[in-house]
Amino acid sequence: MEHYIMAIDQGTTGSRVLIVNPAGHIVANAYSEFPQVYPRPGWVEHDPEAIWQATRAVMGQALASAGIGPGRIAAMGIANQRETTVVWERSTLKPVHNAIVWQCRRSAAICEALRAAGLEAMFRERTGLLLDAYFSGTKLKWLLDEIPGLRRRAESGELAFGTVDSWLVARLTGGRTHVTDVTNASRTLMFNIHDRAWDPELLAALEIPAALMPAVVPSSRVAGRTDTAVAGAEIPIAGIAGDQQAALYGQACFDAGQAKNTYGTGCFLLINSGRRPVDPGPGLLLTLACDGDGQPCYALEGSVFIAGAVVQWLRDGLGLIRTAAETQALAESVPDSQGVFLVPAFAGLGAPHWDMYARGGILGITRGTTRAHIVRAALEGIAFQTRDLAGAVEAATGMRFGELRVDGGACRNDFLMQFQADLLDCTISRSRYLESTAMGAAFLAGRAVGFWRGAGEIAALRSADKTFSPMIDTEKRRRLVRGWAQAVERVKSRA
Repeated sequence: MEHYIMAIDQGTTGSRVLIVNPAGHIVANAYSEFPQVYPRPGWVEHDPEAIWQATRAVMGQALASAGIGPGRIAAMGIANQRETTVVWERSTLKPVHNAIVWQCRRSAAICEALRAAGLEAMFRERTGLLLDAYFSGTKLKWLLDEIPGLRRRAESGELAFGTVDSWLVARLTGGRTHVTDVTNASRTLMFNIHDRAWDPELLAALEIPAALMPAVVPSSRVAGRTDTAVAGAEIPIAGIAGDQQAALYGQACFDAGQAKNTYGTGCFLLINSGRRPVDPGPGLLLTLACDGDGQPCYALEGSVFIAGAVVQWLRDGLGLIRTAAETQALAESVPDSQGVFLVPAFAGLGAPHWDMYARGGILGITRGTTRAHIVRAALEGIAFQTRDLAGAVEAATGMRFGELRVDGGACRNDFLMQFQADLLDCTISRSRYLESTAMGAAFLAGRAVGFWRGAGEIAALRSADKTFSPMIDTEKRRRLVRGWAQAVERVKSRA
């Protein structure tokens, strides 16, 4: 009987499960959203139990859709929203608090205090990251500082910390396995990406007990097996990667210089920079990713906090659209945005600006501004933010993009992809796998158990659905970028 790979893509707004056959075809695709929790302005939480229940439900739905039982799954891969922070009781698997989501800004003051103590250079050099509330370490410190009794329980070994991959592995294995992989570990502010180990000095600076931390495993290796009572069979968990590194792998960016951009809730541009670390410059991050064999390599990353989420806001917050699919026709119904710029800094500005206190703005409104202009400006804002990231990559590496491989739900929008090609002045290659994150998790798991034999076989499965070439002249491009830069300056904090 034919066997399959199951891939879990646990994202910011929902959980998706794919069932993939040896030819790389997706034979089942199930998805479920779960609630977002906003306790205060700038704070974002998830209920870890809601994440687990949504994930478990779509696992069952995917198997039913494929018409197979769990015994036909050769291996399972997990990709996950990365910096989101979960702490749970080891004995009961009960979360001690809601998960603090990567978008949450509550630990900004902790970052400022660490910076004032002169520790930023140490964190930057050892982790490749910046002191920003985006990352897990300061979120974990906030929990230990603010929740009564939590630090004592953490020190005694009662509790476990993890990003969402660790949480799912713990639930899938019935609590037997507490692990994370190198890519997720590299996003915590606590992991030395050169030594590839938890760093005692970083843990001490954050006042994090080592007893909380998961074991760190390679991204493509059997890390545990599911509990039969949970999953219906003992399935090897053989691939784990943070969502953006998984997407880089799913786009077959195995060689230095190859780059991808994922248009999801946020927008994440990664470029494979090879086996040796490079200087990321002032605005980018240096992180760990996977080469073609699933072994650690380095990547430069630029992160936009709000991308596809701005379309959700147009729908749910403003009521300007009923579905995301409407945005393309609306944007194309007007010749341009009529000088309107929408900067979606709802959770601050990410790379290359790193302004935790910036807030969103719609600028250039006149009496003639219509719904279509605002929708177009929102889509253009996603592409402009990616243009900022690409400019930072070019400045850090001296490399100019010839091709950018793209995936994620928002890249279905042809208007957005064409505008992106125009701004970047390069070819945009849209993968036939819009769910490249989940496919990356599948490929990493399949590689570990011999389902696919090597990088060449995996690369052959990836192909372009459509390509977009630039269609505007240099002067128009410069004018657009200049207007965007002025709008961004208007929304930055003045502290």
